[in-house]
Amino acid sequence: MYRTSRPADAWPSTSASGHCHARRTRLPGGGDAVLMARILEAASLAWWGEPLRLWTERVPAPAGSATANRRLDAELFRPVAAGGAGLRAVLLGYADGAADLVLVAHRARLDAASLRMVADVLTERAPYERFRPEEPGRVVVDDEAVKRWREADYSGVVEWAAGDSGAGDRTGVVTVALGGSAPEDGSADVVAKVAVAAGLVLGRYEGRPRPVVAGLTGVPGRPAGALGVFEAGVLLALDLSGASTVAELVAESARIIGGDGGWCDARRYADLCAEAGGRVLVGLLAGELDGPAGDRVPCQTAPFPLTLVPGRAEDGGLLLDVRHRLADVDEESARRFARHLARAYERLTDAGDDLVPGDVELLDEPERRHVIGLGRPARPLSPRGERTDRRIEDVFAARVADRPEAVALVGEHHSLTYAELDERATRGAAALRAAGVRPGERVGVCLERSPDLVVTMLAVLKAGAAYVPMDPAYPADRLTFTARDAALRVVVADGKFPRGDGLTVVTPERLAAHGDDGPSGEVGGSGDAAYVIYTSGSTGRPKGVVVPHRNVVALLSATAGDTPGDTPGGTPGGTETENDFGLGPGDTWANFHSSAFDFSVWEIWGALLTGARLVVVPYWISRSPEEFRDLLARERVTVLNQTPSAFAQLMEADRGRAERLAVRLVIFGGEPLDVRPLPGWFDRYPDCRLVNMYGITETTVHVTAQTVTRREALAGSRSVGRALPGWHVYVLDERGRPAPCGVPGEIYVGGAGVATGYLGLPELTEQRFVPDPFAGGRMYRSGDGGRLRPDGLLEHLGRLDTQVKVRGFRIELDEVRNVLLDDPSVTSAAVVLRDGETGDAALTRLAAYVTPQGADPAAVRRRAAKVLPEHMLPATITALPALPLTVNGKLDVRSLPEPAPAPAAAGEDLTGTLTALWESLLGVPVGGDDNFFELGGNSLLAIRLVYAMRERGLPAPPMRELYLHPTVNGLARVLGHE
Repeated sequence: MYRTSRPADAWPSTSASGHCHARRTRLPGGGDAVLMARILEAASLAWWGEPLRLWTERVPAPAGSATANRRLDAELFRPVAAGGAGLRAVLLGYADGAADLVLVAHRARLDAASLRMVADVLTERAPYERFRPEEPGRVVVDDEAVKRWREADYSGVVEWAAGDSGAGDRTGVVTVALGGSAPEDGSADVVAKVAVAAGLVLGRYEGRPRPVVAGLTGVPGRPAGALGVFEAGVLLALDLSGASTVAELVAESARIIGGDGGWCDARRYADLCAEAGGRVLVGLLAGELDGPAGDRVPCQTAPFPLTLVPGRAEDGGLLLDVRHRLADVDEESARRFARHLARAYERLTDAGDDLVPGDVELLDEPERRHVIGLGRPARPLSPRGERTDRRIEDVFAARVADRPEAVALVGEHHSLTYAELDERATRGAAALRAAGVRPGERVGVCLERSPDLVVTMLAVLKAGAAYVPMDPAYPADRLTFTARDAALRVVVADGKFPRGDGLTVVTPERLAAHGDDGPSGEVGGSGDAAYVIYTSGSTGRPKGVVVPHRNVVALLSATAGDTPGDTPGGTPGGTETENDFGLGPGDTWANFHSSAFDFSVWEIWGALLTGARLVVVPYWISRSPEEFRDLLARERVTVLNQTPSAFAQLMEADRGRAERLAVRLVIFGGEPLDVRPLPGWFDRYPDCRLVNMYGITETTVHVTAQTVTRREALAGSRSVGRALPGWHVYVLDERGRPAPCGVPGEIYVGGAGVATGYLGLPELTEQRFVPDPFAGGRMYRSGDGGRLRPDGLLEHLGRLDTQVKVRGFRIELDEVRNVLLDDPSVTSAAVVLRDGETGDAALTRLAAYVTPQGADPAAVRRRAAKVLPEHMLPATITALPALPLTVNGKLDVRSLPEPAPAPAAAGEDLTGTLTALWESLLGVPVGGDDNFFELGGNSLLAIRLVYAMRERGLPAPPMRELYLHPTVNGLARVLGHE
């Protein structure tokens, strides 16, 4: 804990009134105005060198009446300028003979003790001789420190509160009683405990282990009876790590506020400001414990977003005024802060010597129950015409019975009706059983996006097995690992799957050719695994998430709508149907995403279990926004699922087209959504509903839903909405306690979507799938940061660990790092996310750093490419002599240099325009045989390259050609520009 100080004339200048404080003294007999005027004139001549006037006014109403109180408030809150005396004295006489003496002073001229002294002398509570008009010497402080104090920012965005940007300098006041057993004469102890309690609450609210609280207190050795400015600012940095008990924190705070801690130099002050994140949100006016709280206005405008003023009630009890700038902190948030501060204060007062900060609970039991309830959905999960504890293929069979001749699946220039899809999947299931597949085992599926992929998934389920999706674009080593880890005996692939001992590869053609389509018999229950999807793992290997049938059925029950019909429904922007998407047979869905990405689970089964039509988007079309846009228009797609990165490209491709899309519902997922670019879409498609959904593979694709309207887009909302029916969310602190509203913590998810666990990893399953102490059952510890707003909406704040999202893919940086460390030429490695200065999703990429400096980055990258899929491969690898470390021995990410450009390969002369385009887009030198993707290119930058080529009059190649010929020379040959 440290402190510093500053003179009062360096007080933060939020407004003129923010510098002023006032006192009111009730005079039952009207007071002696003549005597007061003489005293004031004598004192002012001695102190200010010019006479001060006592203003008098008759108020035609009795004291305490509404009229009298309005006039009194007008005087108390009318500011006074710093020039001249900086003091105004007004005597208000009332019709019943009582009077109020109002004194308003500027803090640059009189501190609180001086103002109190003037009031006591004018009302004859103290003799005139108490004044000491000789000006004392000023406190000597470091000039550089004073400069820093004056330039410091005593404000900042309050993330856990809702401010009103139109409030100006208006200040609200919340008053709370301070309980506990504090001694009546322990003013210094009260102030110290208020400071520690405030720091504890602020630390929890901000997620800071060392919150910084400011205070305004008296200068040590203040001359008795002197008028003037003898206040100083202090900064308290409270260590909440548990290294100090709360008793020790209170004692240290009392020492610093009392002035025994020594002045702090400018460097220490700068360090404390840095700890506060460059802002100080909470300040304490420490010298205001004299007299009843109603007799003073300690600040006309709060100098800090939250300004704390301890005082005493008429009965001598302790009170705390929390004065909050309405522009920064709304009243509800201020009340919550005050309530938690009072609870913390009481705990500090009654605690033993061994209490540590983490032991202080901010929530009482009623508020705890309230916060837990905020994470519940608006309505329970209820069946929509069928039970939710069914298997996927059983629900699909019901759709087949409803509309057997309706088109179920479209792709590769042909379609299948529900009856035809059912018949092909049944034959495929028989073929799998003939290949030895037994109910309950796992079957690999490694196919391109096509109708065969969907048929195969359904066939696996009909055979009573669980499918394990794998992307054919993944490296052979990763496919081999997945097959081995999942103990696969059978994989359905196109014949190119890497062979392994005891592994049978079955082609889709073999499944389709099987003649036995008879019944399969009993295949299992709804609690059996439907699929196992492998996600990035921090241990250096992917981990399989086991999801049962009933979770998928529950997801569709939670979102489909009460009465799905042939006509697509949905209420754009309607909060009463927030989780009701009106899904039904009248919809057409697009299967845009890889089967290895769990967004595809929602796309495929969301369509087929609601009787809709599913359009399978080929890989190459999914990489070309213009071709994808044409497909959406041609197929009249109504339900579209997109990562925000992909949707940004689609909006660009759609801009200026005459034909409008039929899309009525867009679901965002996979990565955080920046809502600010969306008003353009609203302008073009005012009836299209946009929904931002937060989801996790381990909790079955989606958890919450937030309809995004123009209002949310303009406000830059980060809300991901409320929990789906059947799901529930908590935001808990590091001890598993519910965090207060608006306070960050870790997101936990419980309810119908929680997966079975990680395949073959019981210890990790036990760590992440933990007992739910609030609702029973299990909940998933997400590792994501979030906060629950008072209205029950969840805000997602990003990962708490090393996991990141790149174009919708979830990546553990440690997995990439461990792959790099497997290279024998690498001794240490670091992987970070680089998103460019603009935060452009297309520029987001992984950057790796390895040692020693003699390591060959190109060779390291080639080896990593044999293990990692394209989206996990670092765009750049930079060799360093050593990784920079902090003083604590941790990786110093801020000291890592900019990624080194890939070396340009020697190549033939090419069209200058084409080479210049690549260099401009990638920001590195480009040689004729350099690989676009090895230079840092990705799918989004590839799209931009095609657009840029078209703008410059070059032939724009199909996206497939760029992937097949990713060098300047190769692409030039395809375009005929050798």
